[in-house]
Amino acid sequence: MIKAGPTYHRKSFGLKDLVQEDLSREYESSLISSIRQNGYSLEEAGITIKLAKAFGFCWGVDRAVSMAYETRKQFPDKQIWITNEIIHNPLVNENLRQMQIKFVPQDEQERKIFTEISEGDVVILPAFGASVDEMRLLEAKNCEIVDTTCPWVSRVWNRVDKYKKSDFTAIIHGKYKHEETIATSSRSQNYLIVQDLAEAEWVCNYILQGGDKNEFLHKFKSAVSQGFDPDTHLNRLGVANQTTMLKGETESIGKLIERTMLAKYGAQKLDQHFLSPGDTICDATQERQDAMQELFSEPLDLVVVIGGYNSSNTGHLHEMAVVQNITAYHIDGPDCIVADNSIRHKLPHQTTEAIQKPFLPPEGNLTIGLSAGASTPDQVIAGVIEKIFSLRQTQPN
Repeated sequence: MIKAGPTYHRKSFGLKDLVQEDLSREYESSLISSIRQNGYSLEEAGITIKLAKAFGFCWGVDRAVSMAYETRKQFPDKQIWITNEIIHNPLVNENLRQMQIKFVPQDEQERKIFTEISEGDVVILPAFGASVDEMRLLEAKNCEIVDTTCPWVSRVWNRVDKYKKSDFTAIIHGKYKHEETIATSSRSQNYLIVQDLAEAEWVCNYILQGGDKNEFLHKFKSAVSQGFDPDTHLNRLGVANQTTMLKGETESIGKLIERTMLAKYGAQKLDQHFLSPGDTICDATQERQDAMQELFSEPLDLVVVIGGYNSSNTGHLHEMAVVQNITAYHIDGPDCIVADNSIRHKLPHQTTEAIQKPFLPPEGNLTIGLSAGASTPDQVIAGVIEKIFSLRQTQPN
């Protein structure tokens, strides 16, 4: 872990006033402000947009982006790096590149290459955080560190640190390739990452009934700590999570594991074998999920969810609409809506885009529910709305 000192920066440089004009110009939108003031609704050309009441940039994202802009002002003549995308939004990351902030390159196995970073360079840690190994490497290079890690992520780290000190295995509800989960698992002595309730149920069946250890290790080969032994490391468990997962699913996993340990060890010994996870789902993530659920009370013809394709919280908003059997599209910005009335979109749990044509019916009233993940600027949301309206205006009657 990097120790606090003159080259480690966890707080703002106090330059927000100097970068606010750039931030407002590049990310805010008068159209979105107007829709908020109009009860989160806008009607034009027979289309009614119903905007979720919580969407887009959260406090942690705003803080991370602002700190990155301030870093450029604070160190105008230094080479600045960032260890990963500052947030999962293409526009924001491209703007940082235009500011001559370099992204740490990766090899063919997606391993980061730190050899180009020199002593004295400035390195930004993104909102998702960085692994312990990465932080040690940067400390050894004597870099200036600007740490924008979201405080909600830090809360999870504190919890897995507690598990480590008490010799409990951390069961992490998350995606093992996600930067946040990688950073969280690096702070655990022993860990197992489960992506969903089905995987957690599989693990709990193993705990209660036993099974083939080799099958277990093959199934979770990319999601366990080095030297993991399911017959040893599943005896004392604490639950943690990637902060952008579905809160209800994290709670279900926690309750399932608690019931499992209760069944195996009994009520008197439960505290020796299970530690309650507490509430470590990000407030902004939950607010956006609640607002999406509220949208479903409206009569919607379709839903559009906006955010980076690798944004976990955006993907979960999309999944919520799919579960409701509403036609729903996950797009990353206005360019996904094409003038020929087609839409490029990401399917749930897929990595490639699909194309739907036609996207909108040529006539008739239409109500569209719209939300955006916590990394999506208002300006991107406004661009999508303008594209939708322009389609209806240009379609032949």
